[in-house]
Amino acid sequence: MNTSPSMQRDEVLRVKLELLQREHRDLDTAIAALDSEGRADALTLRRLKKRKLMLKDEIQRITDEITPDIIA
Repeated sequence: MNTSPSMQRDEVLRVKLELLQREHRDLDTAIAALDSEGRADALTLRRLKKRKLMLKDEIQRITDEITPDIIA
């Protein structure tokens, strides 16, 4: 095969990015459902929101890593 290590690394990062984005969407849906029903306690909502923010930061880090720095 004629693949470079960076290409394989980018592919792995893209798959990880997709998984993180899916989890982020799922958490968003879960938070909205719990919040609208009024069934969740504040601690549970806070933990879910904190996890969602952590995922957002990780998504941004991976996106920045995949996207090359281009100085215009």
